[in-house]
Amino acid sequence: MSVKPTIPEGLSYLSPVVMKEKQVLGITPSNAAYHFGTSGASVAIATGITHPLDVIKVRLQMQLVGQRGPLTGMAQLFSQVLKNEGPRSLYMGLAPALTRSVLYGGLRLGLYEPSKHACEWAFGSTNILCKIASGAFAGAVATALTNPTEVLKVRLQLKSSSKRGTIGEIRKIVAEEGVAAFWKGVGPAMARAAALTATQLATYDESKQVLMKWTPLREGFELHIISSTIAGTVSTLVTTPVDMVKTRLMLQRESKDAGMYKNGFHCAYRVLRTEGPRGLYKGGFAIFARLGPQTAITFVLCEQLRKLAGLDAI
Repeated sequence: MSVKPTIPEGLSYLSPVVMKEKQVLGITPSNAAYHFGTSGASVAIATGITHPLDVIKVRLQMQLVGQRGPLTGMAQLFSQVLKNEGPRSLYMGLAPALTRSVLYGGLRLGLYEPSKHACEWAFGSTNILCKIASGAFAGAVATALTNPTEVLKVRLQLKSSSKRGTIGEIRKIVAEEGVAAFWKGVGPAMARAAALTATQLATYDESKQVLMKWTPLREGFELHIISSTIAGTVSTLVTTPVDMVKTRLMLQRESKDAGMYKNGFHCAYRVLRTEGPRGLYKGGFAIFARLGPQTAITFVLCEQLRKLAGLDAI
């Protein structure tokens, strides 16, 4: 004769499967708002701090389009921009960059946790492959929705002499190229964001688990800064070529030397053929100089904001 376990009055028994389903599907509006809000705020702050390096990165990527030759280094280009265009030029495109950060950052980091829980519910596991798949999905969806702000940002960053501003640039793009121009480079941008989010979030998540298992580190600033530094390094190595192709596609109308690329693969092929393998890594050091600190700031801030909001650590 089997004995049914006694359940305290007012509580009902829920199996682990049902608990997982509720974890995925029972997200309250306030909980979702905290997820997206903490993510968007942390990315926006990190973007504001590292924006000058993003401007330099775009300028480096547009050097010697279709040509081989000696490239201007990041420090030299930084000095040239300051001397010729003034400090303000380093903050061109900041408005669309911050807008994108709040939306893209909120969606990218905010969708990662639910996606990971969905994988756990569906497959009974949150191994590294599930984390990579969750990150890729979150990054691709976030970028598809926010690509217009990225197009605006890089257009403004390339030409600091433009007096049009964000609204003027929007009108120019619509008048000369049509609304579809706001989704130029969306394919490589989605690929880049999928690779970035997959490597960044999965590496950060997995690094934390490994470090807590094999070292005395526990949840806190030291663990977060070490894990985010590892994530920033891995992300830079994986995403630099895709980032360069994305920038070229978005700016090909603005640069007469760029010619017309049919798609991301055609752009990568032409860069390899005319500029060599090194061409795909133009601006690579600037990307690392920006992405490393940005990743660290984003994750450290996000973890602190999640703690204040009563959410679990990533």
